[in-house]
Amino acid sequence: MDKYEVFKEKINALININLNYYKEKQMKRRITSLMNRNGFEDFDKYFLALKSDKSMLNQFINYLTINVSEFYRNPSQWQVLEKDILTELIDNSKRPLKIWSSACSTGEEPYSLAMLLTKFYDLKEIKVLASDIDEEAIEKAKVGLYTEKSLDDLPIEFKDKYFEKVQDSYLIKDEIKSQVEFQKIDLLKDRFPQNLDLIVCRNVIIYFTDEAKELLYKKFHQSLNKDGILFVGSTEQIILPERYNFRSVKTFFYKKIN
Repeated sequence: MDKYEVFKEKINALININLNYYKEKQMKRRITSLMNRNGFEDFDKYFLALKSDKSMLNQFINYLTINVSEFYRNPSQWQVLEKDILTELIDNSKRPLKIWSSACSTGEEPYSLAMLLTKFYDLKEIKVLASDIDEEAIEKAKVGLYTEKSLDDLPIEFKDKYFEKVQDSYLIKDEIKSQVEFQKIDLLKDRFPQNLDLIVCRNVIIYFTDEAKELLYKKFHQSLNKDGILFVGSTEQIILPERYNFRSVKTFFYKKIN
């Protein structure tokens, strides 16, 4: 086994972070660069330094830690989702809901959804599909390592129950990770999953042209079950949603019209 493979195993044992979730070539190059900047040319010696030097270990973890989005972004909207939207969807469904986080970035949104669903279902019944066009973001989401700041708006009971503190960062536990399935999906080109009860597409539509938005709304409509809900971002309210066979049920929440 080469030294980098041994290094990955030792890191996993030390801080419970699995580097196999990252693209091998890119991650090895980045870690080698960081290692060299710290004056090491050998993975074995670098690992011993990480093990004995807390500040160097923090530097290493911060290098892997992502802070692109936040958990429970716009908390008041998550309260509406919990109290109004999910309760109605669950009341009208005879099976666990099918939910898609369609531009999941580095995983904060789908993991927030999975945690929220624990208020309604047993963990084993929860499945959230998460997708993004950025494969590197998906890889980081699978690792599930986040800064403390990105957890600021997350309910404290979720932070306490579903995260493990790793130095100055937070690693999401496998029991939540295993309920989220990640895929690469290009919203403009690829086929969408079908028979969904809730689609979350926040803070991405704003970057598209009107023509692209129209295409997306049509595809979202086709993907939703009868009375399914589309949840959009704070700057993405749909003007005249009836044009796309949606009607507004709450601010930022649109129900499919059949």
